[in-house]
Parts: sequence; structure tokens; C-alpha cells
Amino acid sequence: MARIAGVDLPRNKRIEIGLRYIYGIGPTLGRRILDQSGINYDIKVSDLSEAETSRIREIIDKEYKVEGELKREVQLNIKRLIEVGSYRGIRHRRGLPLRGQRTRTNARTKRGARRTVAGRRRTVARK
Repeated sequence: MARIAGVDLPRNKRIEIGLRYIYGIGPTLGRRILDQSGINYDIKVSDLSEAETSRIREIIDKEYKVEGELKREVQLNIKRLIEVGSYRGIRHRRGLPLRGQRTRTNARTKRGARRTVAGRRRTVARK
């Protein structure tokens, strides 16, 4: 099993897909890394030689921020926004969407499960 950047890549997948299991590497960056290392996209992770694995590992270590280092940087950026008191920082602190989405309805993922409030029934019009 190939271990790159502290992540065990799945053996039965193509290397192009397997690289995506590393936090910070998506489709485009994965292809760019494979082009730099001169490895075919269609090779399975289990068929990689030790030399090819080390070439990929070397490129990722030198040129890209992935996994822990990238997560740390993202958290520091969020912490900075909160400390500065920017709009985005306030939304992060409150756990609400920060890119202009509506919250009157939807936003369930960010806001969590519904909390039932007593006395919020619709009243029927009487004659």
C-alpha cells in the first residue's frame, strides 16, 4: 500500500483517483503531480513501483501544502477573521453560512437539527 503525506492510498484505485484521498489534492492538482512525475494516470496504486511512489512523495513534499500543514493554515485564517471581528469571522463564530446564503429556510447543515419552539403553531382564521 502506497503511503504518501501520511495517508494510505487505496490499492485498488487508479493513482489519479487515489491521490484525491490526500487532503488538499483534487482532480487538477492530482493530474499536475502525475504529469510532473511522468506517471500514467491509469496505473493502479498497487502497481506503482517504489521509485514512482517516492517521486510523487517528493513532488508533494517540495511544492504543495497538504494534510496537517494545510488544515493548520485554514484554521489560522479562520481564527484571524474571528479576532479581527470581520463579518465572515462573526458568521464563523455563530456557526452560520458566510457567503450570503439565506437562513430563514434551509442552512440546516450549518445550523444543526431543528429545535421545536412551543407556541409556534399556525392559527386558523375564525369567522
